Amino acid sequence: MSLQMVSTVSNSSLLQPGFSLLNFDGHVFFFGQKGWPKRSCPTGVFLLDIKQNELKMKPAFFSKDSCYLPPLRYPALCMLRSDAKADEYQYIIHGGKTPNNDLSDKIYFMSLVSKTSKKMTFQCIEKDLGGDVPEARYGHTINVVHSRGKSMSVLFGGRSYTPLAQRTTEKWNSVVDCLPSVFLIDFEFGCCTSYILPELQDGLSFHVSIARDDTIYILGGHSLQNNTRSPNLYKVKIDLPLGSPAVTCSILPGGVSVSSAIVTQISDTEFVLVGGYHSDNQKRLVCNTIVLEDSKVEIVESGSPEWTPDIKHCRTWFGCDMGKGSILLGVPGANKQLSPDANYFYILRCKGAEEDKEEESITQICSQTSSEDPGDSTPFEDSEEFCFSAEANSFDVDDADTYNEDDEEDESETGYWITCCASCNIDINTWVPFYSTELNKPAMILCSSGAGHWVHAQCMDLSETMLLRLSEANVKYFCNNHVDLNKGLQTPQKVVCLKKQPMKPLRKKKAMKLSTSAKKSFLRRLFE
Repeated sequence: MSLQMVSTVSNSSLLQPGFSLLNFDGHVFFFGQKGWPKRSCPTGVFLLDIKQNELKMKPAFFSKDSCYLPPLRYPALCMLRSDAKADEYQYIIHGGKTPNNDLSDKIYFMSLVSKTSKKMTFQCIEKDLGGDVPEARYGHTINVVHSRGKSMSVLFGGRSYTPLAQRTTEKWNSVVDCLPSVFLIDFEFGCCTSYILPELQDGLSFHVSIARDDTIYILGGHSLQNNTRSPNLYKVKIDLPLGSPAVTCSILPGGVSVSSAIVTQISDTEFVLVGGYHSDNQKRLVCNTIVLEDSKVEIVESGSPEWTPDIKHCRTWFGCDMGKGSILLGVPGANKQLSPDANYFYILRCKGAEEDKEEESITQICSQTSSEDPGDSTPFEDSEEFCFSAEANSFDVDDADTYNEDDEEDESETGYWITCCASCNIDINTWVPFYSTELNKPAMILCSSGAGHWVHAQCMDLSETMLLRLSEANVKYFCNNHVDLNKGLQTPQKVVCLKKQPMKPLRKKKAMKLSTSAKKSFLRRLFE
């Protein structure tokens, strides 16, 4: 084994815990950024170009007939071939967390459709399933088995949010282990079937699974319910006859109690197990070699590389398999408090350079090694310090294909974790639900000032009653910063005054003057 430090750049929040690495034709691609993709790279998929111990990120593209693939953290991911000996392959992506911390239950197929020296184009297709569809989850694994000339995917483990009926205000966003069911997925017919095996009693997440032919080996993993790391080695065998599949499980001796470990393949039958944690406060610096021959599995301790002082003394570390026997490792930098994105990165090569040219085996590996958000699980597995950072201003400005974060526009139009005003205190790492209608993201309301912009209802001091009233009524809302301005710009409606005819004053009637003779004549007639 050889350990080589990679010159990286810091002070970037683009890459965060839960990312995945995909290997297409020897090229390593990054997938699963924490925030929503920006305009310069709307796919959220980047080519990791490491030359002369320097890292560059180049955006990848999707074909026009592709579906939208959100950036998913902690998904289950594995390689799929049309048959066991086929050269062409694609990746299956299931589950994971979106940037809004929503859990996905969708399955995507991702394949490379064209490649040039300047541009990589992928195709992404969403698959619909029927039957016992797995619930939304993360921290699980998926593999493909081959039996009797047929192929089928196997999904196991992971975590999900507490069911709505069991949630409380104090533990609204808490997570639980998924049931230890084994799901068989037939992508040809789009159906899914779950199996409950008596040997699998506890739910597991952040475990390692290795598939070979018709057998899957499940190693390690963490159980939230018992707060333990399983020492068992499970052997799950899938037989695919003409009728219904047959699924059996057995417990083998010689397992390793570890979580968040990384597995990379170095030959057709050999794998190397690196990293992970023995317990909540104990990092695992020992490496193991896993040998699969026929129906036997052997796990032995192997020689570890000369770990640097940074790796030995750090409390947390993370990594991901790059393919072909190489692993990308990262540890927090010494100035973590001053620079949250400061990390040191290494490439661990588990086989010699002369072996790198060997043909890639059909054996598949699926492991969950990235950690989660604080509070979801153990301090090590779920630390936000597990971060792979890349600063845009350190990229080669002469390379037109290099991702440049400075070219981006503000993504606050669609993000929930924005700074909506000067007094905004909504933070993705510390936020808890404030309204009864909130679940995984804060409630927002559109301010109608100008072109419109979104603000957090909590930052606007809106009561829950008022928020519900505004959401139901078809009225315009103006935030605290624009409500006075809006009032000043409003023009009172012109009132049409009705013209009234002026009233004429009443004229007094003039008294009639009578002569004396006339008066006498009037009186005479009156008394006659």
